[in-house]
Amino acid sequence: MARNVWDSTVGKKTVMAVSGLVMLLYLLVHMLGNLKIFFGPSDYNGYAHWLRTLGEPALHYEWALWIIRVVLVASVVAHIVTAYQLSRRDIRARPVGYVHRRARATYATRTMRWGGVILALFIVWHLLDLTTLTVNRNAQPGHPYQNVEATFHTWYGDVIYIVAMLALGLHVRHGLWSAAQTLGVGSRSRDRALKTVATVVAVVLAGGFIAVPVGVMTGTVH
Repeated sequence: MARNVWDSTVGKKTVMAVSGLVMLLYLLVHMLGNLKIFFGPSDYNGYAHWLRTLGEPALHYEWALWIIRVVLVASVVAHIVTAYQLSRRDIRARPVGYVHRRARATYATRTMRWGGVILALFIVWHLLDLTTLTVNRNAQPGHPYQNVEATFHTWYGDVIYIVAMLALGLHVRHGLWSAAQTLGVGSRSRDRALKTVATVVAVVLAGGFIAVPVGVMTGTVH
């Protein structure tokens, strides 16, 4: 039964929608946590420490954080795999390109695949930059506030992050609307409202993340 669901197009779209919503929820919480950087080193570093003690004493140190990471990685893998498989299925079903060259979809729709690639590459960079501290030349282990500052005191750190967050906004705008359609929430009468909600969420999410490098660049965060 499970195999039949997975093999079907509807099943794959459902997995893609649910995994996307899990990632969206994480991103919204992550964005709110990032904004604590505007309250200073003590608040931001304290928040980072709290994440590692979440669930204590029922859970050991960092267990809750690792559970979140495992769920997130599973969601990312499921999202990428289903996106690839659906893309290949779509190409096989329509091997000849459209005769008409006029755009048939929004800019966000046409760039979903490239946006996904950009975000996948950014995740690797982000982990190397602020988790393993491999590419952060001025990193101080155990000092997340200072490490964020170090990242955004470099022009390439700013460019990589802002471009990725703009791609995220486009991806979320279309993805949230598409997930609503897949899960049966959408309808013709609700289409405009859903697109408005998706746009607002995308703008708030991208804007919230971009506020951090802008804060460092303008000296608001120092």
